[in-house]
Amino acid sequence: MSTYTMCTNPNQLSASRRRVVFQLASIAIALASGTGCNALFPGRFEEAENEAKLRDLMRAPEPPDLIRDGTIIQGLSPLRIEGVGAVNALPGTGGPPDPSVFRDQLLEEMKRHDVIAPNQWLEQEDTALVRVLALIPPGARRGDLIDIRVLAPKESRVTDLHHGWLLDTRLREQRMLQNIIRQSDVLAIGQGSILTRADHEPNADESLRNEGRILSGGRVQVTRKLGLILRPEFQHAKLSKAIADAINRRLFFFDGTTRRGIATAIEDDFIEIEVHPRYRDNVPRMMQVVQAIGIKVEINGRQERLTELAQKLRVPETAADAALQLEALGESAVPTLLEGLESSNQELQFYAAEALGYLDRVESIEPLEKAAREVAAFRYPSLIALQGIEQQLAVDALKRLMDEPSLETRYGAFCSIRRRIDGKPALGGSPLGPLSLYQISSQSTPAIVVSLQEEPEVVLLGDVKSIKMSSFLMLPGGIMIKPDPKHPDELLRISRFQAGEQDRRVVVSSSVDDVIAGMVQVGGCYGDIINMLRAAKDQGFLVDQLAINPLPTPVRTYYRDDPENQNVDQQEVTLDSLN
Repeated sequence: MSTYTMCTNPNQLSASRRRVVFQLASIAIALASGTGCNALFPGRFEEAENEAKLRDLMRAPEPPDLIRDGTIIQGLSPLRIEGVGAVNALPGTGGPPDPSVFRDQLLEEMKRHDVIAPNQWLEQEDTALVRVLALIPPGARRGDLIDIRVLAPKESRVTDLHHGWLLDTRLREQRMLQNIIRQSDVLAIGQGSILTRADHEPNADESLRNEGRILSGGRVQVTRKLGLILRPEFQHAKLSKAIADAINRRLFFFDGTTRRGIATAIEDDFIEIEVHPRYRDNVPRMMQVVQAIGIKVEINGRQERLTELAQKLRVPETAADAALQLEALGESAVPTLLEGLESSNQELQFYAAEALGYLDRVESIEPLEKAAREVAAFRYPSLIALQGIEQQLAVDALKRLMDEPSLETRYGAFCSIRRRIDGKPALGGSPLGPLSLYQISSQSTPAIVVSLQEEPEVVLLGDVKSIKMSSFLMLPGGIMIKPDPKHPDELLRISRFQAGEQDRRVVVSSSVDDVIAGMVQVGGCYGDIINMLRAAKDQGFLVDQLAINPLPTPVRTYYRDDPENQNVDQQEVTLDSLN
């Protein structure tokens, strides 16, 4: 029999209900705050809560299909660096710079390196203050050489930088932070003989005498790092390591006796990338391939993916990306890419050949040679791909391209051979003081090429005719060339007259290579030689074509619907764009 107790006091009933409501509300507030469980039931929920947090931390996000879907590339833009330097050896065209922030920077730099009496040194007429600028390319290593640009600011009293020599100049990255210029550590050191714009540009503008460049005049001091930044939704230590492992399975090299991958997971949101030796000449291509790698180990689904990419390789709109993904797969993709070479569409054939070239397949050499010869938009990437293939057949293909009518094809092929480790001996150049001289056999129209990048060089392509002078040439720097009185058709007399120095004279044959060698003997610099070739061409003494830096443009747009194959150059960041 149940017994019921009835509360007959209304106040007691109300108080009882209030206590129950208060206790329930307290529990609810504690649970909502996230700390109440431990406060109300100490020790009971703490272990479960910690385990739940640990599981959340260890749970990695679901990886994307390709690395590019979850990462952003870091370090792929050229790095601008600058400094203030001093030029000497000017033939009286320098002078004391006006007071300015540039002069203060230079004096501070000179004092830091214990230069004696820096103010007096800057007062001399054979010295000048200049700004020095350069671009460090992505993936550059310590010790790499880069071109640098020299500009005389308005505060400098210099009238002509011709024949000047830039003394050691330290270049740094500079940024404006909180209205203060902040400088990095020294990233490059520059020095060398200045080639002014007036030496190679047919322009009467006097300001061109105060601008110039030094080919390979800068030496990189710090290796530039490349990397991948994980997007916020994929930032996790496990996923960062999984991406690095996927890259290293595909891209590795042997450092002595040790196999080493190019990727290192540094943080949960950053992976450092080292440049693979095969992609040293094309770092942007390497990063595209890295981002096209699949993160998961593909075994069961690999054949399905190859089939899908083979279909995309047959479609112009998707062929370029499909070739990159196939290149990212490595050796297993070679049969699919070889099928792509059989396409009758030259664009599709090129994409397959380029990918095979970076996989070091000899089957890529012939179609790459064809693309460089026939399609302007594919010329530069084809030459770069051939440049890195180790087989001698690649060198043979580049040599055949030096017989082409297109001068940019011929000189582009020459440069690709020169950049190879085994290239210079194959070209047989002759070092001549401030430059290198090359005589290259070619079945096409003879031409003389002068370089404005990488190395000071003159390249004689084909059977270049001798210089036939009917009068004389008066060049900057006190150099005069005239026919020898006894043998005016065969010999030329080169003289140099400078105040305070002994006169120099030499008699040489009228062949272009002997005249260049004679210019060097009397103390001519690279700019003097370019001036001589330009003046001889302008006056009709030189009948063969003279070309200044006729290299293929790296960035060109290919219009597949244009029947005349008109390809348009695109702008890129270059040394000349620095101000």
